[in-house]
Amino acid sequence: MGKSKLIFATHNVYKLEEVKHILSDQLELLSLTDMHCYDEIPEEEDTLEGNARFKAKYIFNQFQLNCFSDDTGLEVDALGGAPGVHSARYASEEGHDDKANRTKLLKELQDKPNRKARFRTVVALWWNNIEYLFEGVVEGSILEEERGVNGFGYDSLFVPVGYEKTFAEMSEQEKNCISHRGLAIQKLSEFLEKQL
Repeated sequence: MGKSKLIFATHNVYKLEEVKHILSDQLELLSLTDMHCYDEIPEEEDTLEGNARFKAKYIFNQFQLNCFSDDTGLEVDALGGAPGVHSARYASEEGHDDKANRTKLLKELQDKPNRKARFRTVVALWWNNIEYLFEGVVEGSILEEERGVNGFGYDSLFVPVGYEKTFAEMSEQEKNCISHRGLAIQKLSEFLEKQL
C-alpha cells in the first residue's frame, strides 16, 4: 500500500520544507504546485480560522483528497489585535511587502509603551471528509528596531517570551521548536499519527 497523500494548500517552498520536517514520513506531502493548482484562492474572511477553513475546503472540493491549509497573523495588543488577519497585506492591499509591513507596524507603535504581541497560526484539516482545527500561539513583544536576518514577515521585530533573540536571530531549528506554525503543525502531526 502506498503512502497516504496529503495536500498542503501552499506554494511556499519554505513552509512546505518546515512542515515536511514535522510530519510523519508515512504521508506523501504535496503542495499546490505539485497539484498544478494555481487558482487565486481568496483570503477574504475576517478571521484566521475563516481563511484557513475556506482554503482547505476549496482544495478538498477541487481534488477530493485529504488536505490542510494554514493562516497566520500577528496580533498586537496596543493596536487592538491588528494587523491580525491582515498581517501579510498590512501596508498594502496590493500584496505582500514584508519591509513595508514592518515599517508601518513600527510607525503605528511609536510612543506606545505596551509592546505585547502574539503570533497565532490556525491549521484547518480535511481528513476523510471531516474538518479539524489546530492552533499554535507564541506570546512575545515587538522591538523598536529590527534585529536578525533569518526568517520572513515580522520575524526581525518579534521576541518570544523567555528569549532575548528575535525569531530572525534564531536558527530555523530553534524557531521551529517554539514557533506558532511549528506548534500548530505539531498538533496536526500528533492527530495524523493516530489516523495512520
